[in-house]
Amino acid sequence: MTKSILLIEDDPFLIDIYSQKFKKSGFDIRVADNAVKAFQLLEEKIPEIILLDIVLPQTDGWSILKKIRANKDWSNCQVIVFSNLGQKEEVEKGLALGANKYLIKSQHTPSEIVSQISKMLE
Repeated sequence: MTKSILLIEDDPFLIDIYSQKFKKSGFDIRVADNAVKAFQLLEEKIPEIILLDIVLPQTDGWSILKKIRANKDWSNCQVIVFSNLGQKEEVEKGLALGANKYLIKSQHTPSEIVSQISKMLE
């Protein structure tokens, strides 16, 4: 069975890189560049993993994470916060709000991210 990922990210360059990396590794990847699109995609199909950026247009990733955790249909999804906000307080906030993992973009290559997510799904 193909593992599905929802990437919630607004940077077109990162969307392109990560979409290609995940597809090459056999993942079904869907992308949302804002909260409205993310929730539409979640209504259509619940992914195994949500890769969530924090700095997004209109609604930030914290609000999206809270809404995911509050929804009984989505609350079992593994959510990985994927951000350049690397301060200790930000990481603690993400985990306190229910993220399964917090990855700082600048500290990992796209291949490392794909590898970590593959391991989480084994």
